[in-house]
Amino acid sequence: MLTLVIIGIAIALVFDFLNGMNDAANSIATIVSTRVLSPFAAVAWAAFFNFAAYFLFGVHVANTIGKGIVNPAVVNEYFILSALIGAVVWVYVCTHFGLPISVSHALIGGMIGPALFVEGTEFIVASGVWKVVVFIFLSPLLGLILGYLMMVLTMFLFRNTPPRKVDHVFRFMQLLSSAFFSLGHGSNDAQKTMGIIAVLLFSTGYLGSEFYVPEWVVISAYSAISLGTLLGGWKVIKTMGMGLTDLRPVGGFCAETAGALTLMGTALAGIPVSTTHTITGSIIGVGVTRRASAVRWGTATHIVMAWVLTIPAAMLVSGLLYLVTHTFFL
Repeated sequence: MLTLVIIGIAIALVFDFLNGMNDAANSIATIVSTRVLSPFAAVAWAAFFNFAAYFLFGVHVANTIGKGIVNPAVVNEYFILSALIGAVVWVYVCTHFGLPISVSHALIGGMIGPALFVEGTEFIVASGVWKVVVFIFLSPLLGLILGYLMMVLTMFLFRNTPPRKVDHVFRFMQLLSSAFFSLGHGSNDAQKTMGIIAVLLFSTGYLGSEFYVPEWVVISAYSAISLGTLLGGWKVIKTMGMGLTDLRPVGGFCAETAGALTLMGTALAGIPVSTTHTITGSIIGVGVTRRASAVRWGTATHIVMAWVLTIPAAMLVSGLLYLVTHTFFL
């Protein structure tokens, strides 16, 4: 059993690494597209602040993932392995093709699949799943509204300032907003891996009688997501930074700040939302302040289609894998 637990932890950290690669775009796409930083400098910047979230936030989201999606009573090492493999397969495919999907929802779909295919709906925590489903729609909407309002307010405040000076000011400000967003990303997404590792340890008896997230798990998860961000998912960065709309530093600042506010608020509330959904909504909100046609709605439609498919696709892969494992090995 110990060997399977170690393998499960390793796969979870690989998943966290892929999370950082896919979601690197969320943190740095705008500062790359506005040419505030070079691509490598941008990912290094984002990776540093991903890890810095370790010092600032608790583990509320990790607790939700660990206890709020599936009843821990039905979780075992095979369950977790199936959930992780289902999520990793979908994340890898989408990252390869440059689709900025929700890595969080891939993990959640991966957890729902084994419970649904083998144990039945009674072991799925409906309140936790509905919270996730609601925020599939609510987090990009919040990002869009905040991005739009921040852009409108900023344009009003700087209406008499020469464009060249506005550009100069917000090139610096965008460094701060990108760091702010990367803190939000680390605080939300790294915690999802912490939750899956903690529930694996708890269900196999390595945490004792009380669920908690060990310190070494916290540090490992933050390290893996930071390394993934450092290496970057360049196709996804191109899609997010240049495929949705044309951004200037002021727009990048407003989008990142709106996204960061949404992410930090949900992280403190223990709600596992998608950083991809959030920043996409924020970028669109900034884009429509110019005109609706400034947003490339075709690209946005492809992104939304990937969102809709993520939970079912990961759920199907993980559910079938666990069904086979449960039938022949348990």
